[in-house]
Amino acid sequence: MTPASRSTPTDDSTTVSRHALHALVASALGYAMDGFDLLILGFMLPAIAADLHLTPAQSGALVTWTLAGAVAGGVVFGMLSDYFGRVRVLTWTILLFAVFTGLCAFSRGYGDLLIYRTIAGIGLGGEFGIGMALVAEAWPARLRARVSSYVGIGWQAGVLAAALITPLLLPVIGWRGMFAVGLLPAVVSFFVRRHVEEPVLFTERRAAVANTEPATRKLPLKRLFDDARTARASLGVIILCSVQNFGYYGLMIWLPSYLSKTFGYSLTKSGLWTAATVLGMAAGIWLFGVAADRFGRKPTFLVYQFGAVAMVFVYSNLSSPAALLIGGAVMGVFVNGMLGGYGALISEIYPTEARATAQNVLFNIGRAVGGLGPVAVGALAARYSFALALAFLASIYLLDVIATLFLIPEKRGAELE
Repeated sequence: MTPASRSTPTDDSTTVSRHALHALVASALGYAMDGFDLLILGFMLPAIAADLHLTPAQSGALVTWTLAGAVAGGVVFGMLSDYFGRVRVLTWTILLFAVFTGLCAFSRGYGDLLIYRTIAGIGLGGEFGIGMALVAEAWPARLRARVSSYVGIGWQAGVLAAALITPLLLPVIGWRGMFAVGLLPAVVSFFVRRHVEEPVLFTERRAAVANTEPATRKLPLKRLFDDARTARASLGVIILCSVQNFGYYGLMIWLPSYLSKTFGYSLTKSGLWTAATVLGMAAGIWLFGVAADRFGRKPTFLVYQFGAVAMVFVYSNLSSPAALLIGGAVMGVFVNGMLGGYGALISEIYPTEARATAQNVLFNIGRAVGGLGPVAVGALAARYSFALALAFLASIYLLDVIATLFLIPEKRGAELE
């Protein structure tokens, strides 16, 4: 095999700058659109409810069915990506998401808006895992965790953009105009088709699989439980993703209310203090990628998990504005910084013909479990206190520690299969 036909990315700077960089930008932008969309929906719910006369249950269902669509889309598009290609299917997901987000602007009532949001969610769910697989296959092993963390930072960038743009635009263009802004991902999809190529690793592996007997091929979903070792790793990844999403949604949904009801912060002040936590999360994701490439996946996960246990508990006992501002940022580093490690970790455990399936299925199972986080925190806060609810969140990260120690393999620097 000649150097030009190698099935893994090389350290050649031309390859990285021309192909890998385009893959990274496309993947990060796609995931940024996900974060942007979900947060602007939260901002717009009061205006939508008032205009379309929605009940609180119907307003909540718009969010619930968007996430339900994301879980379904993650499973379906992950498998399609392993069959038909990362770039092609990533384009499908972005276009589906963009078109049906745009159609929400023309909704006449609850029924059609719910349908549009669910289908948009299906497109949204596919972008994370496909983007992570695309980046992992396009970049060299020594930078794999770092560039995967950049994709994760895309979500935080989208959230921050929504937090800054929505209050300015919503009073001017209304909720229908904000949904029209959701057509912007179509521009990203055009970029993907024009400037991003399928990784060499994927095209070579697909050709090799095509030459095997159909009867001997396994469905991508079955490859996640191929043998005892892989099944253990899959269970471990599910636990990691579930705890991370549970903690993230449990904190982010209730943090503004915690600051407002416990300390009397205004809406603006609560938003600013929450933004500090979000910035900490972005910094934590970046730092995780750097550390994981240098010291290994498992040691970095363990440091972050113990850090999350400590900082969520510490934060629940803070009271002064300065301590809450700084403590929130440090807590964000550990609580959501682990998002920077899933892309590289999952990519290294599973073969190319099941990599996108693994990324999307395992992470979206975690997202589904994580959706219970706000419910659990809200129930504990109502019965006891927010401080106790946060202390409960701190304890769940101990499950992550156990899973990392006994179920997760260390594959830093491994060439992808």
